[in-house]
Amino acid sequence: MQPIVGAAPALPARPSVPIDPVHLARRLAAMQADWPERARIDCRKAKCVALTFDDGPGDHTTRLLDMLRRHAAKATFFVVGQMVAADKHHNVRHMVDDGHELGNHSWSHEQLTTLSGTGLRYQLHHTQDVIERETGVRMTLMRPPYGSTDAAVAAETRREGLAQILWNVDTLDWRDRDATTVAKRAISAKPGSIILMHDIHRTTVDAMPRILDTFSHRGFTFVTVSELYGKPPAPGRKYTER
Repeated sequence: MQPIVGAAPALPARPSVPIDPVHLARRLAAMQADWPERARIDCRKAKCVALTFDDGPGDHTTRLLDMLRRHAAKATFFVVGQMVAADKHHNVRHMVDDGHELGNHSWSHEQLTTLSGTGLRYQLHHTQDVIERETGVRMTLMRPPYGSTDAAVAAETRREGLAQILWNVDTLDWRDRDATTVAKRAISAKPGSIILMHDIHRTTVDAMPRILDTFSHRGFTFVTVSELYGKPPAPGRKYTER
């Protein structure tokens, strides 16, 4: 996704969306320390892999969530604030309901290392706010757009309580829009890997059945990034794999 150039836009007002009692109960459950409710996974022993998706939610995210649900697979979504604000399907709510993990991918996909201190804070803080307002969840992970980080980004992420999550398997799905190629790169991952993909691309979502089936047949467990490490990653620190 290309960076959006220019002054930081005013934060748009959240659309008024009624919340039904079932959804409210799920939001409250998601705020509990033991969410999602499933047996603790020890990735020191299990063959774990963390599927991560950047730049969304987009037009293909709902279909991806359906696929993950059918495989009982958990993933981590590094969402862009502007995309969340524009998403009429409220996919981040469904991500939380399904037990996926959310991460901060900035407000407008700017290269954070090029911004002033004020601009950097805006990109992270406003995305934190819109996600908390939409889901009740305060994110503890972030991924710098383009993987671009420096000492200033690390310092701001520490202040915001965000660990920096990079990757060790890059599917290059943004460049090569071919499902077979994307799947081949993803399934090359070893236990403990963090795989980078983007749910805004149709071809990436088209690759997911092969990715999910192949890892399942090999005995892998699909975990969130925090589950991969067994404890919350430390704010400001960079992580690429277990």
